[in-house]
Amino acid sequence: MEILFDLDLVAARRERAATKPLPGADFLLELAGRELAERLDVVERRFEQAVELHGATGIAARLGLGTGKIEHLTRVETGAVFAGAGEQEFVTAALEDVPLAPQSTNLVLSPLALHLTNDTPGMLVRIRRALKPDGLFLAAIPGAGTLAELRDVLLTTEAELLGGASPRVIPFPDVRDIGALLQRAGFALPVADAETYTVRYESIFDLIRDLRATGMTNPLAGRARRPLNRAFLMRAAEIYAQRYADPDGRIRATFAMIYVSGWAPHENQPKPLKPGSATVRLADALKGRPG
Repeated sequence: MEILFDLDLVAARRERAATKPLPGADFLLELAGRELAERLDVVERRFEQAVELHGATGIAARLGLGTGKIEHLTRVETGAVFAGAGEQEFVTAALEDVPLAPQSTNLVLSPLALHLTNDTPGMLVRIRRALKPDGLFLAAIPGAGTLAELRDVLLTTEAELLGGASPRVIPFPDVRDIGALLQRAGFALPVADAETYTVRYESIFDLIRDLRATGMTNPLAGRARRPLNRAFLMRAAEIYAQRYADPDGRIRATFAMIYVSGWAPHENQPKPLKPGSATVRLADALKGRPG
């Protein structure tokens, strides 16, 4: 297994950010939590036991409980700093740990964490195993295209000033890859769809401030250890403004979110038809359709 992320650094930065919250910086986590809650709200059933897996502030847990579809919820995070007021049961575990017994929960919520795991396929398998039959998994995962502007600007700046380039923005998964991983992990009825959001900032410095405030700065194991100096950042700000500013001078940052759902297999779930079992020919089904 390739070690892409320094998971100790990821945990340390997330926990440090939690001790010094910056109002409004966690807008993406709140957006993900609201979307997951909306998707949960349309499911016509209640979930006796639910788990929020590495949801940082707990906003996804609170919004999920607000749907009235959850009877009991446990939050899992890397440290007690995330426990908050203790309104839900709280368990500590590493980012790639799923501290749940097999078939022990009906619902798992994962907001903005699975893009930071080295063993994402293994994580999905462990989540599926933790679900009771016909249990539901809902996740929000930053996907390909996220921070594309920042990636371009940092690579250009480093090549110009230092004569080379190193990865400073993490790679994000493609929606098709996530869909394939859900199937590989054994989820039934898997769905993965993407939404793209454009956020505007006064400058690159405000964008970096929000990333730091949420513990989302570069955690790559192969990252350059040399810190960015003022000259580098000033040049990066110039290039960002030249390439990605609107007429009013504010810069754009893209966040592409992959929303995921999948069910633990159950005998009563609908099954796809076996090849050759269709009762209507495609040609007949298309008759009468407008050309």
